[in-house]
Amino acid sequence: MAAPKKGRSASAQSKPGRSLALILIAIVGLTGAMFGSGNTTPRLGIDLAGGTSITLQAQNEPGQPNAINKTNMNTAVDIMNRRVNGLGVSEAEVQTQGTSNIIVNIPKGTNSEEARQQVGTTAKLYFRPVIATEVSGGAATATPSPSASSSPSGKATGKPKATSSSSASPSATATSQGRAVTDALKADSTPSATASSSAKASTSPSPSASGSAAASDAAAKLQAQYAALDCTKKTAQNTAGKTAKASDPTVACGKNSQGQWQKYVLGPAAVDGTDVKKAQAVFNTQTAAGWTVTMEFTSKGAKKFADITGQLAKNQSPQNQFAIVLDGNVVSDPYVKEALTGGNAEISGSFNQQEAQSLANMLSYGALPLSFKVATMTTVTAALGGEQLHAGLIAGAIGLALVVLYLLIFYRGLSVVAIPSLMVSAALTYVIMSLLGPTIHFALNLPAVCGAIVAIGITADSFIVFFERIRDEIREGRSLRPAVERAWPRARRTILVSDFVSFLAAAVLFIVTVGKVQGFAFTLGLTTVLDVVVVFLFTKPLMTVLARRKFFAGGHKWSGLDPKGLGAKPPLRRTRRPAGPVAGPVDPKEA
Repeated sequence: MAAPKKGRSASAQSKPGRSLALILIAIVGLTGAMFGSGNTTPRLGIDLAGGTSITLQAQNEPGQPNAINKTNMNTAVDIMNRRVNGLGVSEAEVQTQGTSNIIVNIPKGTNSEEARQQVGTTAKLYFRPVIATEVSGGAATATPSPSASSSPSGKATGKPKATSSSSASPSATATSQGRAVTDALKADSTPSATASSSAKASTSPSPSASGSAAASDAAAKLQAQYAALDCTKKTAQNTAGKTAKASDPTVACGKNSQGQWQKYVLGPAAVDGTDVKKAQAVFNTQTAAGWTVTMEFTSKGAKKFADITGQLAKNQSPQNQFAIVLDGNVVSDPYVKEALTGGNAEISGSFNQQEAQSLANMLSYGALPLSFKVATMTTVTAALGGEQLHAGLIAGAIGLALVVLYLLIFYRGLSVVAIPSLMVSAALTYVIMSLLGPTIHFALNLPAVCGAIVAIGITADSFIVFFERIRDEIREGRSLRPAVERAWPRARRTILVSDFVSFLAAAVLFIVTVGKVQGFAFTLGLTTVLDVVVVFLFTKPLMTVLARRKFFAGGHKWSGLDPKGLGAKPPLRRTRRPAGPVAGPVDPKEA
């Protein structure tokens, strides 16, 4: 006959060492990962480590009353992330707040005024013709660029003219047969431009001697800038082409598909980002092009784009390419073979979905009818952050001390179970927070510290529920070992319901809020989950082990489980039932 369900439960609880060994292995493994990764402390947020917090408020451009929407705001966040990263900041946070605000948190060590200027201005997107280009800091090798094509029918997705890799590294000795540096300066000359760093431009006489001289000087200056440009350096990446006017030629930096930095000489902007009506990433099922980026231009932009592509199609590489320049950086440089006159264009290459979506977002941002103003900018010094962290740690220590004191006074020996459980929970929380910093960029801010302090009470509450259930069983006259096993199912239900409510509240708070409040919600949710883990894998098994010890099983008065002190009933005793029916009293008359 199958064993009863109750018997299986008792058998499972007879080996608490397995649960204790499991949580010990988890602690050792996580601690090893923490030291192995070198992240031995939690990553601190702006309010604790110091830094700058900027709140940007979105504003509609004239004639665009409904521009503030989720898509546009998310695109703006992507662009601002790129800008902040351009400052050399590795742990900045850029996120939306509500429907019209963006919060930018930049850790200490960054110039706050420079950061404000970088994230507070509207992005500039231009289509510029490529005059010369080469791999920066090394010999250039010829690699194909993405191709741009159009659909004569005017559809947003037409058949591509060609497909190739998503980078451009033309031959270092490619000679221009079309536009050259001085052409970009609008001078009457036909020089040759090379893509080597020592390239020189020669000008031919122009009708105006003064104009020719100015053009030659400007061309020489531009060539000198190009020769000196080293895009492998961070300063060059952050400054090249940033201040150039749309009407002037410039130098710029960009990355190719091999991850190499390229430098460019670019002509004046032929098309503005505001001329792009729509851009999106699509998977082309008609050809083998795979993921492509389609562009739809405004009527004004379509004419501009047709003119520039018509001119570029007559040239040889690299001067048959146009560079898509965002905030001074080249994000793509497709080549063209014919004039694209349909008002639509498609950029194809070896794009994956993420790369195509990223380029489409950047193109869309050029036409984004949003501007931002700095609503607030708060700078927190490292000293102030250190004071806040110190105050938070003191508050946590006081809260923990009060909980321990309460356990010692009211539960006496049972604190031997509760205090180690609190220590295990604290250790797991610390290690996991340290690991979450580099993995999901979790930052411990002051509200998160408050969440950890609140979690002390939640964790202690689970122990109290379990202890009181055990005491109730002892008051009913049961000995300790069966009292522990009978109390656990009832306590378990209560603990799970209580923790579920806490976790649900934390989850809702995390979803509906942003910024620092999310730190509180995340920490509260994390510690609530860890509370369940600790109670099931440590507190209950440890209580099962201690219930076998005489100090607790015998009901010592300092154990916290003294039957007399708890007002227990006399021990339950079984009475032997008679085998047969009990005879009643004999009637004297019958006797």
